[in-house]
Amino acid sequence: MGKIVAVCTSERKGMRKKNVGEGILKVNFGLEGDAHGGDWHRMVSLLAMESIKTMQDKGLNVGPGDFAENLTTEGLELHTLPIGTKLKIGAKSIGEVTQIGKECHTKCAIFYQAGDCVMPKEGIFIRLLEGGAVRVGDTIEVIE
Repeated sequence: MGKIVAVCTSERKGMRKKNVGEGILKVNFGLEGDAHGGDWHRMVSLLAMESIKTMQDKGLNVGPGDFAENLTTEGLELHTLPIGTKLKIGAKSIGEVTQIGKECHTKCAIFYQAGDCVMPKEGIFIRLLEGGAVRVGDTIEVIE
């Protein structure tokens, strides 16, 4: 079992997200108020704090939201979860892993600073099967 360490949104695509502390996960959309929301297989993006730490260890001053992830987690090795894995987020939200990593068509500022970026390899995406509130400190766990 892991926990949510940041809930992040942005007003526009292509920018870092800001930790807003809490939000509403909506079926057929994603995180309410986020520019990346929509009815598609990448409704919500997740990245582990452990992955962010890898970039911090390379000398980058980065943190939750800087990789444009919606939910920053701790305690789960997200990128090892198979597609189709179901995750319970907070009290009642349920998401299903739809994609591991992503192709970056343009290199971001982080890539140019470090020569690498973790989101394309270790970020995951989910679609929501059940919605609900999510906040920093909530649990996230794999369910059968």
